[in-house]
Amino acid sequence: MRHRSVADLMTPQAVVAQRGTAFKEIARLLDEYGITAVPVVDDEGRPVGVVSEADLLRRHTGGTSADTAEGLMSSPAVVARPGWSAVQAARVMEDHRIKRLPVVAEDGRLAGVVSRSDLLRLFLRRDRAIQEEIVEDVLAGTLGVSPAAVGVEVADGRVTLSGTLERRSLARIVVRLCESIDGVVDVVDRLDYASDDVPAPGA
Repeated sequence: MRHRSVADLMTPQAVVAQRGTAFKEIARLLDEYGITAVPVVDDEGRPVGVVSEADLLRRHTGGTSADTAEGLMSSPAVVARPGWSAVQAARVMEDHRIKRLPVVAEDGRLAGVVSRSDLLRLFLRRDRAIQEEIVEDVLAGTLGVSPAAVGVEVADGRVTLSGTLERRSLARIVVRLCESIDGVVDVVDRLDYASDDVPAPGA
């Protein structure tokens, strides 16, 4: 069971600006490529900042008189790493209230850009693919549970589990692993168990 990383989701061919890129050129790039922000890179391809739609509007409304990327950009750039999970990237976006993250390699050079829409693709996985991952990877592969013991239904990312397992603790593990699968929105637990091996609280 493998979660897709930022490297799997990002756009590798990023649209970038240089420090000296003019205001109008940045506006043109955002419009032409349908993006909300552009990384600003130095001569070695390392992100030094980001110019967003909000930065351009700030100049237009008199918040700044800068007319190049270097004066307009927010700096330092908030970045992601290729090995991050989608959850890590989403948390950074939420914390900083931004929609796109430059992705930097180990040497600090720009490797791509990941956006909110890229992360949302996880929840557009086909139900069939989610079901197959649960049956083949979670049940049979990770836990060694016969797929015949657990009924798995997936509709619009909502997983319904049914059937009887040997132990209550195993049923809990199945539910937790299903909740962590990319594309799963919710898990409905209808699993039963032959023996309750979970101690009562305070026991």
